[in-house]
Amino acid sequence: MATKIRLQRHGRKNYAFYPIVIADSRAPRDGKFIERIGSYNPNTNPATITLNFERALYWVNVGAQPTDTVRNILSREGVMLMKHLQGGVKKGAFDEAEAQRRFDAWKNQKQAALDKVKAGEADKKAKEAKERLDAEKAKNKAKAEALAKKKAEAIEAAKAAAEAENAEEAPAAEESAE
Repeated sequence: MATKIRLQRHGRKNYAFYPIVIADSRAPRDGKFIERIGSYNPNTNPATITLNFERALYWVNVGAQPTDTVRNILSREGVMLMKHLQGGVKKGAFDEAEAQRRFDAWKNQKQAALDKVKAGEADKKAKEAKERLDAEKAKNKAKAEALAKKKAEAIEAAKAAAEAENAEEAPAAEESAE
């Protein structure tokens, strides 16, 4: 039986996520599968990948063929590198401890790069939030100044009207006094 490691499409329109499955190559894309070994969610930044590393490595070693996208995912997670290192151990190029040391060094480097990307995204979001807050403060300050100016004009108009009324009452009072 020809087995494939491939993605199944789930989710809704314009918001898909993909379980990573082992399936017979003749089975439909979203149909029957042998085993689910993880998931891939491209909607997050960076994309979220959960993978059962041991099972993925097992299936790659027994000959399951990954699709192009899954091959990229497996490479990113280190499954393909571990297969390569296990091949070096079988040939006697180095021992198992050396292979594990190389894999751990690669994984640490990869994790550091991923953490840097996540930190950059968090800084970017914080900066955008600060800019929005500053813009809102400036807008509120302008509105407050306009409102204060309008109130001052209303008070001035009321004072002017009161003075005009007093000015009209004064001659009328003088006429009635006479």
